[in-house]
Amino acid sequence: MVDEFDVGGRPKQLRQQFGLSQRQLAENAGVPHGQISMIETNRSSPSVASLRKILGGFGITMSEFFEPDSATSNQVFFTPAELRDLTSLLYQSNEAARQKITIKQVGDAKLHGLQVLQERYEPGADTGDSMIEHDANEGGIVISGEIEITVGGEVRVLKAGDAYLFNSREPHRFRNISDRPAEVISACTPPYL
Repeated sequence: MVDEFDVGGRPKQLRQQFGLSQRQLAENAGVPHGQISMIETNRSSPSVASLRKILGGFGITMSEFFEPDSATSNQVFFTPAELRDLTSLLYQSNEAARQKITIKQVGDAKLHGLQVLQERYEPGADTGDSMIEHDANEGGIVISGEIEITVGGEVRVLKAGDAYLFNSREPHRFRNISDRPAEVISACTPPYL
């Protein structure tokens, strides 16, 4: 269960496994050295953006971080119940986002080098003021509703049938500013969650 997950202990375990000092990990991840120490001692909870940077220092995904023992699978077809719910992994320290955003992954993204996601944004949902950035490319199609997407300095409200494709290294954000849910099917390569 994610509530019992030791967010600070896991980076320390990985850092020691990779033979890195806190300073080396901070340099690899591009974060302040003190931030690693604060997270490892559970005196600070990392934002999603910070955690992604730190995990980039190890070369692992969010799924691998939170579920290190999950087995890889060559499964080809999936029912809705078999989609992997990543919502709590992404928004573990953000209760408001957890209640308004649902992110589900199809199969083993790392095994295939492609992450396919089913995303649902309730009215008022927002991925956060801190824009998301990661080493990948992503695209998607709005299936229903409307979603405001910010990429770099560009902002656009996309409606059902509209699509997007961008370099994920550009700071980006997703918000539902309408009064009805928005659903998106997206893909990202390489996987980042």
